[in-house]
Amino acid sequence: MSEYVITAPAAPSVAVAGSQARFPVRRVFCVGRNYAAHAREMGSDPNREPPFFFTKPADAVVPASGAVPYPPATQDLHHEIELVVALGGGGSNVDPANALDLVWGYGVGIDLTRRDLQAVAKDSGRPWDMAKGFDASAPCSALHPVSAVGHPADARIWLEVNGELKQEGNLNEMIWPVADVIASLSRLVTLAPGDLIYSGTPSGVAALKPGDRVRGGVDGVEVFELQIA
Repeated sequence: MSEYVITAPAAPSVAVAGSQARFPVRRVFCVGRNYAAHAREMGSDPNREPPFFFTKPADAVVPASGAVPYPPATQDLHHEIELVVALGGGGSNVDPANALDLVWGYGVGIDLTRRDLQAVAKDSGRPWDMAKGFDASAPCSALHPVSAVGHPADARIWLEVNGELKQEGNLNEMIWPVADVIASLSRLVTLAPGDLIYSGTPSGVAALKPGDRVRGGVDGVEVFELQIA
């Protein structure tokens, strides 16, 4: 039996609604600009862009509840509400017609973004890692299995800050629906059980400050509430 030379870190995982069991997190993929209105507010043309992806560390996933820390090195932390897809199967070169068979369940999360660092990275032609992949940058609600929520495709997605509605859209406004996202991603990497996909955000992204209370959800899937510490 092999031993590690240091204490092995805890394996990241997400709560499963109504269960003591947890969903182990292998990798976290995020889809950029998957709603046309958000693509436009970020200065892009959604009619010309194929889906693109970036990643966050698995341990950036934290519960979307209680206190979530305001990160260092930013003056412009933005919220991006997203449907989270949890994979129970994997593969490469997946046919879109079969892609939903890989899905174990769904949750709701926030892609927290240090927008000022992202702007510098874009202007300099540098990677986005420190703008997107910092500690606690991927709050996620409890996950619900497909057997409980189906495959949500026509549902309101929304986020409030201090009781004021900031983001609102519908999953049917995705440029690339979940099946297409999975299929496209599987042509770039081999997907596996435990992968999470943050599927993109509607328009209305805006800055958060310490003390803000954030509430959001996808109708028929989950609602969460947290505070920026």
